[in-house]
Amino acid sequence: MIDGNQIKQVIAAWPFMNAGPKWSVDTFLNHCSQLGVAGVELLPVEFWPRLREYDMICAASKSHTFVRGMNNINHHPECLAILKKTIEETSAAGFPNVMTFTGLADTSGEPNGSKVDPVEGMQNCIKGYKEIMPLAERLGVTLVLEPLNSKVPEEMKGHPGYQGDHIDYCIEIIKKVGSPSLKLLFDVYHIQIMDGDLINHFEKNFDYLGHVQVAGVPGRGEIGKNQEINYRGIMRKISEMGYDGFVGHEWIPTGDPITGLREAVQICDI
Repeated sequence: MIDGNQIKQVIAAWPFMNAGPKWSVDTFLNHCSQLGVAGVELLPVEFWPRLREYDMICAASKSHTFVRGMNNINHHPECLAILKKTIEETSAAGFPNVMTFTGLADTSGEPNGSKVDPVEGMQNCIKGYKEIMPLAERLGVTLVLEPLNSKVPEEMKGHPGYQGDHIDYCIEIIKKVGSPSLKLLFDVYHIQIMDGDLINHFEKNFDYLGHVQVAGVPGRGEIGKNQEINYRGIMRKISEMGYDGFVGHEWIPTGDPITGLREAVQICDI
């Protein structure tokens, strides 16, 4: 950790290992260590043992996809099996969070897929999460439900057809499940595109915050001056509110990745 930093920062693996510079796991972890962050997120489980060498954690684990999610009852067997396995692995490693998604409203092109309306989708999510919550609670793992923007058509920058595309929809699911082990993944990039009013959403939903992610708007690039969100102000506000979870850098580098990461870590280092 950076000395004196009130925000526990982590860096998402896929923008640097699978997109952008396509670093090896060694290169990625070395850079994260040199930046002084608390750990990573979305690092494949086979690489988790390497984190011990760097005294870092994986703050958010991958689980089922955002396409085949909990909003469709046909996908529950698959999603619940993946969630069970990931919760157990995450707990055994001593890590805190597992990511989860509502899914697309229309998966009729997928095996066992179908269309679901928003009401049915919410009911299915509530049913599915209530089934898995006892395991998450017992093992001390939090599922973090992520709203994704449905506006941007570019791959990994937006997810047209995603049912949980507004923060209020996801918060309603969380409230109705009523478990301390289901919280919100506040992805600032996606929520800015769909709902805006970021500080008010942080304040209104503070009790349900489980994890935060950041990226530049528009474009999901670096969080420096060439985008519209005042991330230093955001970090100062959530720190003042007492947020003690992790903030994940999940943006795709458009320039030198080390320069971008160094600047992003400094912006969030309040």
